[in-house]
Amino acid sequence: MGFIFSKSMNENMKNQQEFMLMNARLQLERQLMMQNEMRERQMAMQIAWSREFLKYFGTFFGIAAISLTAGAIKKKNPAFFFPIVPLSFILTYQYDLGYGTLLPRMKSEAEDILETEKSKLELPRGMITFESLEKARREQSKFFVDK
Repeated sequence: MGFIFSKSMNENMKNQQEFMLMNARLQLERQLMMQNEMRERQMAMQIAWSREFLKYFGTFFGIAAISLTAGAIKKKNPAFFFPIVPLSFILTYQYDLGYGTLLPRMKSEAEDILETEKSKLELPRGMITFESLEKARREQSKFFVDK
């Protein structure tokens, strides 16, 4: 009688472990999907911000370019053209970020860094562990009592 009960308990325990493992895997997949969704939304907001900034900066650049050109012609002084150069770099960068190929180029560069320059990504003192967090928590806690 005890053997049958023990066998049934072992089967139930095994089924329970499989269920817990499947549940943990499902939870991890959901977390990864949620993190990716948040990352995609943040990237979309960054691109949208860049496009919106480009509209305002493009208007400013156009007005500044016309005004500086008119000033250079009126005063017969080509020094009025010099501010257009750095402003054009900013305009070009924003256009490339919002509509060009800057993001795919950045992604490619990031992938290269992850593959070939892994040592530059290491954290000081290495990866954070549970033990190091517990040690820091104990040092900061005024109410911690060792058993």
